[in-house]
Amino acid sequence: MTNAGPRGAELVLVNGRIRTPAAPSGFARAVAISGGMVQALGSDDEIRDLTGPYSRVVNLRGRLAIPAFGDAHVHPIQGGLESLRCNLIDFKSRPEYLAAIAVYSGNLPPSAWVLGGGWSMPAFPGGTPTADDLDQVTGGRPAFLPNRDHHTAWVNSAALAIADVTRDTPDPADGRIERDRAGNPTGALHDGAMRLVADYVPPPGQKELTDALLAAQRHLHSLGITSIQDACVGDAGEIGIPDTFATYRSAAKDRLLTCRVTGALWWDRFRGLRQLDMLQSRREEADGGGYFRATSVKLMLDGVCETFTAAMGSPCLDGHGHATDHAGSLFIEPEELREASARLADLGFQMHFHAIGDRAVGSALDALAALPEVQRVSGRHHIAHLQFISPADLDRFARLGVTGNFQPLWACTDAQNDQLTVPFVGPERAAWQYRIGSLLRHGSRVAFGSDWPVSSADPLQELHVAVNRMLSRRLGEPGAPETTVPLLPDEAIGVDTAIDAFTRGVAYVNHEEDVAGTLEPGKIADIAVLSQDLYAIPSQAIGDTSVALTIASGQVVHGDE
Repeated sequence: MTNAGPRGAELVLVNGRIRTPAAPSGFARAVAISGGMVQALGSDDEIRDLTGPYSRVVNLRGRLAIPAFGDAHVHPIQGGLESLRCNLIDFKSRPEYLAAIAVYSGNLPPSAWVLGGGWSMPAFPGGTPTADDLDQVTGGRPAFLPNRDHHTAWVNSAALAIADVTRDTPDPADGRIERDRAGNPTGALHDGAMRLVADYVPPPGQKELTDALLAAQRHLHSLGITSIQDACVGDAGEIGIPDTFATYRSAAKDRLLTCRVTGALWWDRFRGLRQLDMLQSRREEADGGGYFRATSVKLMLDGVCETFTAAMGSPCLDGHGHATDHAGSLFIEPEELREASARLADLGFQMHFHAIGDRAVGSALDALAALPEVQRVSGRHHIAHLQFISPADLDRFARLGVTGNFQPLWACTDAQNDQLTVPFVGPERAAWQYRIGSLLRHGSRVAFGSDWPVSSADPLQELHVAVNRMLSRRLGEPGAPETTVPLLPDEAIGVDTAIDAFTRGVAYVNHEEDVAGTLEPGKIADIAVLSQDLYAIPSQAIGDTSVALTIASGQVVHGDE
């Protein structure tokens, strides 16, 4: 047992059930923390020997303590911005959205933009809201409101006029303008078409971005999260996300960050290889004293199924079961992707791919397969979302050393999937969705993320779905299919495996497994104390759990004893 010195350990947790590989049983009763690191784990008596007159001792009262959660794919500053603007995330219906927008708009100056977002597609016929609706509640102010997944923006007539988007405006190659039968824009812009209006939206100032970052950090800490990979650091106007690189650099310099951030620098698909020097410069500039690094690059390969922009291996159906001639499209063509991946790997960047459709997933795997094995192993490359994985690709993840980065909250039966995806992909491909269990059985590494603000950032709600393949009663409607009918139950995983995906898995993709992801002597003291013991309750009760205490680098950042 290491001596704590005359002052004793700085923080001591006792009378708990602490998950650790350092104990033969997998659990210890107490932990001593000094200098932001785990000093020792053991019994209450053993750890009591390390306390001193200045030690802060917290009695866990038998509660479960686990390594703090990570999030392998999240948009924190965007989530913070939306929480400070016209935040629609807590509403579900068209009337609720319009009422909230009306109240928010009424408090703005006449010329201000109505900004925010978080609406859900099933609230509108065909998943597409209209400018006419927005016109009635925005008082002539231009409006730009991305939906929850940031693949569609709801805009009004004033915004369309400012951007001069008319029936004569062509669809961009990577997006689509929703139109009426006469070809006139109706108020929904999908994927790359969002940029047509986003380019005219006033960018947020640095103070607003810093406020958003701090709001997001508080929210993530309240959920037990202490380390993340921000999945988009750069100018991603096509999905409505501002450049946050300077915000992170400033926050790290000013010691405002208590959450460790790995930034995935945005790959501008229109600039191609011309941006390599800029990406290298940003990586060198991102010296956040361990709290901010920019060592990954985010490559967005396709859109989403609901807007028919996901890249599928065969054509979508028309909703009546008849094949169409449309299978979505790749935002980066295979040859260009292979060249970009090779150059990024040569420069030592990790690659973080967005891939929803099975063709996009296969394209990412093909690009990685072309790399030398040493670059695949060292890069810790990962593919996020993975809504559809074809059977032929299941064993390629493990063979190529690619991590499957899932957002497990989406792996459930809900209205968006039932109404806007399954009818258009057919039963065979519907069975390929979110194949977490299959990927693990094929030997792949898995990491979990939330994609917040696309969906809840709460890891416990995501764990509930990963284990049960249905929403908890907190997020879903009791008695409805989303809380009673599991989606592909053979893809469910166990509690321990799900916790690993949010701890060890995230640490691995962030190149932190030597210092984080488990509670062991010499590792960073990132700890989440839960209101329930996930190992002792029925799996259906996981979603009723909350975080009582969060410790980041040995400091209490949420809750108290």
